This record gives sequence, C-alpha cells and structure tokens, in this order.
Amino acid sequence: MDIEWRYTADAVDWRELAELYRIAPLGKKLPERLEIAFTNSLFKCFLFDNRKLVGAGRALADGVDCSYLCDVAVHPDYQDSGMGASIVNKLVELSRGHSKILLYTDPDTEEFYNSLGFKRMNAAMGIFVSEDKAIAEGILDK
Repeated sequence: MDIEWRYTADAVDWRELAELYRIAPLGKKLPERLEIAFTNSLFKCFLFDNRKLVGAGRALADGVDCSYLCDVAVHPDYQDSGMGASIVNKLVELSRGHSKILLYTDPDTEEFYNSLGFKRMNAAMGIFVSEDKAIAEGILDK
C-alpha cells in the first residue's frame, strides 16, 4: 500500500472528506464546516491511496500551550491497518513542544488512545450544542 500523506488543505475535496466521515462512521459533517475547521487548524493531514482520500485528522493548536487532536477518520476499507494510529502519532509528533496534547473520545475508543500514550484526565468539562446526544454517547455526565 503506497499511501501519500499531505499536510495542507490545498486541493482537498471537502465533499469527499464529508463522505469519509459519514462512512467511517463518525457522523454527518458538512463540507463547508469541515473546510473551516481544517483551514483553521495548525496541523492537518490527509492520506490518499491513488488519489482516493482514505484518512484524515487535524490538531487545533496555538503553537505553545495546547494542541487538541480531533476529527481523525479512516475509510472502512483501511481500518484495522494501523492507519488511524499513524495519523494520531503524526499529529502528536507535529504537536511536540506544546505543554499539553489533548483529545476527547467516546468510551469505546479509550483503550486505543491509551495504547498511543494518552491518559484519562480526572477533570474535564464541556458545553455541547447537542448535550442530550453527548450524554447518550457517554461523553458527558448528566
């Protein structure tokens, strides 16, 4: 497998990225919102196999204190290949030098991120637009 890694959003087809999130399955994300999110992220990576988008991820970072990894997705045909771990590891590498590297995940994938060096935090809080959904998914306590 000859995967091409790209670290800029130049020439990304945002509809193709939205479709990747839908089939990953990581939910429905609108192409125009993905464009804003990835464009505003300090670090981003897109993985292509023969021009087909097969993986992506980003880190929203300020350059010194905090880097927040998010939106890591892998095409179903490439899952369980180590590609997701490679994306996370690359974003961590790009984020080195920040005081902290964070992410949030659903409870089902905590073990995966723990295997990549992430530790469960004792204190984290959030405000979600879809609070009921976040509670149902186990992300927020009631």
